[in-house]
Amino acid sequence: MTAQPRTILERIGGTALIPLRRLVPANGARILMKLENENPTGSMKDRMALAMIEAAEADGRLKARGTVVEYTGGSTGVSLALVCAVKGYPLDVVTSDAFSREKLDHMRLLGATLHIVESDGGRMTEKLTRDMIEQARIIAEAKGSFWTDQMKNRDQIAAYHRMADEIWSQTGGRVDGFVQSVGTAASLRGIAEGLRRHRDGVRIVAVEPAESAVLSGGPSGAHRIDGIGAGYVVPLWQPAIADDIERVSTEEAVAMAFRLAREEGLFAGTSTGANVLAALRLAEKLGPDAIIVTVMCDTGMKYLKTFGARIETNQHA
Repeated sequence: MTAQPRTILERIGGTALIPLRRLVPANGARILMKLENENPTGSMKDRMALAMIEAAEADGRLKARGTVVEYTGGSTGVSLALVCAVKGYPLDVVTSDAFSREKLDHMRLLGATLHIVESDGGRMTEKLTRDMIEQARIIAEAKGSFWTDQMKNRDQIAAYHRMADEIWSQTGGRVDGFVQSVGTAASLRGIAEGLRRHRDGVRIVAVEPAESAVLSGGPSGAHRIDGIGAGYVVPLWQPAIADDIERVSTEEAVAMAFRLAREEGLFAGTSTGANVLAALRLAEKLGPDAIIVTVMCDTGMKYLKTFGARIETNQHA
């Protein structure tokens, strides 16, 4: 008899891997999607939130009755709110009106205290990222909180090594390419390192917003792809990790997210749309004998209001 989980945190990880059926190029590689929407909050960030908190508990940085603080575009904040709710840590989240209302509401419902930093017209920019980081630093200093500091926190990488092992096992050791969008760079780096421990020749593709393509040498700019594209080269980024960097615009990412829902029944956010578009580009290069893995980063339920507004605008255009 299988042991029942003691808390919801034990349901983090072990997500399914399924092939795309219709969104595939002619004579292109097979594309498999890691369904991270199956995690408790509907996001892959559950993995890293749990890893950061448990590492801090283990080495004493986070003590019983301690408090936690983080800056986040939403998914990390929701995941931390879940972990902190289960473990009993008060959580302060520095976030912004640039991110989906659903994520902000979800964090509040899980008990987090939100500190909202105003954006430039609802867009993600380098200034917004840095303003949020500074506000989190001030709160951590004032309250003596444990600051997870996701842009610099290396504890999360181990969670993605484990995710890589899941992917390797699920594919029976057949992975020719891996594609992932870059926020903190932890997931791309951790999964790439994990896969290359099994096979050194796996082709790794990083994805970034075309409007703010700083990793590939472009200027910092504003975009609306939630969770990626900080506007500067983030500390955990390592250029040697990626064989290629694909630029995907906000409009391309949204359009692909909509296609993914309508043609595959997979309802995901814009970062997932960017992943799929970049994976399709790689599929054409690698050919029909290859297998490419990419990530459904989260559920589209986190973006219902944002997507609904776009659909209404298009219908009335």
